[in-house]
Amino acid sequence: MLTEKILMATSVLATGALQRFRFANFAGATAAATDPALGVPNTNYDIGEQAGVSTHGEILVEAGAAIALGAQVQPDAQGRAITLASGAAFGRARDAATAAGDLIRVQR
Repeated sequence: MLTEKILMATSVLATGALQRFRFANFAGATAAATDPALGVPNTNYDIGEQAGVSTHGEILVEAGAAIALGAQVQPDAQGRAITLASGAAFGRARDAATAAGDLIRVQR
């Protein structure tokens, strides 16, 4: 069983529906592939709610593809973790993902 170790969290006004285990951006929406990720919401949030977002520690994230252990990760178009292609990484994979939909820990 994978567990989280949250070291820091913040809140952001949800400007879009946010899903647990998917990256949120600094504007309060689901992070897209080109967005820097603020963190991962601690539950699902509707537009207009104050969303709790885990920003540092070992955070559970849904994978968008296979990811190697230790790889740097970024959001994909749906806010899932994928191997860094360009831009800034959110963190590193503490677990390997074999396919999209796997939950992994990301350390930041």
